[in-house]
Amino acid sequence: MIDAEFRSEERFSRLALAYETQEEKEQVNRCVDNIITKYSMKPEIHMTKVSNGKEVLVIEYHDDISREAGAIFEEMMQALDIKACN
Repeated sequence: MIDAEFRSEERFSRLALAYETQEEKEQVNRCVDNIITKYSMKPEIHMTKVSNGKEVLVIEYHDDISREAGAIFEEMMQALDIKACN
C-alpha cells in the first residue's frame, strides 16, 4: 500500500510517497516521472529509506508562487489511486 503525506508552506510544497515492495517502487517512480515531464516547473526529488523496510520518495517544489504543485500532486495521487493523504 502506498502512503502519501503532503506539506505546504509559503512558496514550498512537498509530497512524500511511502512504499514497501519493488512493484510499488516501480509504480511510484513511473507515475512521478510521467507526470513531471508534462510540466515546465521541475521539482527536487530524493529517496530515503525508513523503518520496516519502507522507502519514501519525496517530491519538493520551491518558489511555487502560483501554487502549481497542488494540481501536480493531485494528479499523482489520482494516478496512484491514493484516497487519503496525511
